[in-house]
Amino acid sequence: MKLSDWAASQGISYYTAWRWFKTGQLPVKAIKTPSGSILVEPDSLEETSHSVCIYARVSSHEKKDDLERQAQRCIEFARARGWEVELAVKEIASGMNDSRPKLEKLLKSRPTRILVEHKDRLTRFGFTYFETLLPMIGCELVVMDRDAEETADLMKDLISIITSFACRMYGLRRGRSKAAKIKRVLCEERAR
Repeated sequence: MKLSDWAASQGISYYTAWRWFKTGQLPVKAIKTPSGSILVEPDSLEETSHSVCIYARVSSHEKKDDLERQAQRCIEFARARGWEVELAVKEIASGMNDSRPKLEKLLKSRPTRILVEHKDRLTRFGFTYFETLLPMIGCELVVMDRDAEETADLMKDLISIITSFACRMYGLRRGRSKAAKIKRVLCEERAR
């Protein structure tokens, strides 16, 4: 079957299928003929259909449009693989925040497969823990683009860490100074 026919049958554009073939992300086996045509191998078309839960996340409300586009790309990817999208969870929260109610609810539902666009969409740090632990509960973790970590993303991570620790440090300092002030006022009241 020609790649264009396969793309049409999956409801995706030929360009998307061609790009997936070029980057090695095409969910079916395909070969390029000497004439340049790309043919999908018939054996790979018989893959059984499975359901998938999609998790999409952005860090702020200003990026809400990105959240919708991210979820749509995941849905297209899932459909191209013949997976039925069972649930699409969209969350606005920091990737460094351990308390993400929608992710927690998704994990408690014990899905058989979770699809994320990039690994940092699931979590900024500790991705390997998810990758190790999810299969233990019978959940496959699929990352669309594992090579998306760029220098700019690493810089954002570094800035996030510094900001987080600075907030904690200054918050503690402010708390200590308020406590000292209250203690001083109480001591003065007792002295009167």
